[in-house]
Amino acid sequence: MPEPSPRSAHLPRFERRVRTGALLAALPAVAGCVALMVFGGAAGWWPWMLLLAVVVATVWLARWHGRRVLYPLYTLSGLIEALRQGDYSMRGATGSVLGDVAVDINALAERLQAERLQFEEATQLLGKTLTALASAVMVFDAGRRLRLVNPAAQRLLGKPRHALFGREAGELGVDGLLDGPAAVVVTHAFAEREGRFDVRHTALRRDGRGGQLLVVSDVGEVLRAEERQAWQRLLRVLGHEVNNSLAPIQSMAGTLSTLVAREPLPDDWREDFASGLSVIGNRAGALTRFLAGYSKLAKLPPPVRRRVDVAELAAKVARLEQRLPVALSSMQTLCIDADPDQLEQALINLVANAVDAAPRDAGEVALRWHRDGSRAVIEVVDNGPGPPSSGNLFVPFFTTKPGGSGIGLALVRQIAEAHDGGVSLSARDDGPGSIARLWLG
Repeated sequence: MPEPSPRSAHLPRFERRVRTGALLAALPAVAGCVALMVFGGAAGWWPWMLLLAVVVATVWLARWHGRRVLYPLYTLSGLIEALRQGDYSMRGATGSVLGDVAVDINALAERLQAERLQFEEATQLLGKTLTALASAVMVFDAGRRLRLVNPAAQRLLGKPRHALFGREAGELGVDGLLDGPAAVVVTHAFAEREGRFDVRHTALRRDGRGGQLLVVSDVGEVLRAEERQAWQRLLRVLGHEVNNSLAPIQSMAGTLSTLVAREPLPDDWREDFASGLSVIGNRAGALTRFLAGYSKLAKLPPPVRRRVDVAELAAKVARLEQRLPVALSSMQTLCIDADPDQLEQALINLVANAVDAAPRDAGEVALRWHRDGSRAVIEVVDNGPGPPSSGNLFVPFFTTKPGGSGIGLALVRQIAEAHDGGVSLSARDDGPGSIARLWLG
C-alpha cells in the first residue's frame, strides 16, 4: 500500500475515530465474557486465557479493519496530491472499497493529462507562430512592463529578450503607441528602424489583471517591395514593346542605308525606300499608340459620381457596336451612383472584347444587369471559345490578341476599383463562351 501523503498529516483524529469505533463494536462481546466469568461461577485459569484471547483478537481485528478503511483513503489522498502537483500519470486501484471514487479520479487525471498535452502543443504552436511572424508582437502587464516579446520585436527594438523583459513601455519608446488609436498607420522611429508602421493594440486580461497587446507591422517595407515589383514589371513590358518596335526600325534603317550606298542606285530604289519608310512609320505609330495607352492608364481621373440608369447606359453602348448586334437581356430598372463616362468606357471595352471573341458567322453578345445585395452587377456574355487560360488578363499591356494593346481589360479593372468594385472573366456554365462580370460598390 502507498504511504500516506503529506496532506494526510491532519487525519489522525479520523484514524482514531475509525479504530475506536471498531473497538466499541466488539465491546459488548468482551463485556459479556467478563460478566459470564464473574457471575457464572467459572473457576480456573482457562476463562481468563479465553478472555485475553478475545481481547487480543478484538484489537487485531480493529487494527485490520482500520487499515482496510484508512489505506484506500491514503491512496486517494496521494492521487489528489499528485494532481495538485501536476503529475497526471498516477492511477488508483479500482477494486478497492472506494473503487467508484478511484474510477472518477482516474478519469479526471486522464482528462487533465489530455488538456495539459493540448495546452503544451498550443503553447509550442504559439511560440513558433510568434517566432515566424514578421510583425513585432509585445505584451505588457497592467504596469506597462514588457512580459512577452517575439524575435521581430527584438530586432525592431535593437536588444535581446533578457534586456527588454520587464522594461516599461516609456523606456522602449512605445508608450505613445499604446495611448493612440487601436489601429493606425503612423511614422515612428524605433531603435533600429524608422518608417511607416501599421500599429494595433488591444486590452488583455490574465489572472484577473489587465494588460495590453501591441502588434507593429512595417508597411513601408511591404510598400517598397511592391513598388520594386511594379517597376520591374513595367520595365519588362516597356522594354519588350519598345524592342519590338525598334528592332524592325533599326533593321529597315540598315537596309535603306545599304541601298542608298549603292552606286548606281537600282531602278526600283524608290519602291524599296517607300516600303522601308512605310515599315518605319507603322512601327513608330504602334509605339506611339502603346505609350498613349500607358498614359491613359496612368492619368485616369477620380470618378465623378452621379445618378446613372444602367438600362439607358447599356442601350447606348449596344448602339455604338456596329460589327455585331448586342442584345439587352435585362429589362429591370437599376440606378447607381457612378461616373457615366468612365462606366461607359469600361462597358465599351468589355463589349468590344466579347465581339472579338464571338464567331463571325453566328456570334451572340448580350448585356445584362442585376443587383446582388448592395452591389450592382453588369455582365457581358458571348458565345465564343471561352476565356484564355492565363492569369495575366488584367495585367497592363498583356494581350492574347494579335495587334492588341493590352490596355482594355486593365482600364476596366482600374475603373471598377475606383468605384469600389471589381471585374472578372470566367467561362459560361450553360454553354460555350465567356462572362465578363463588372460589379460596383
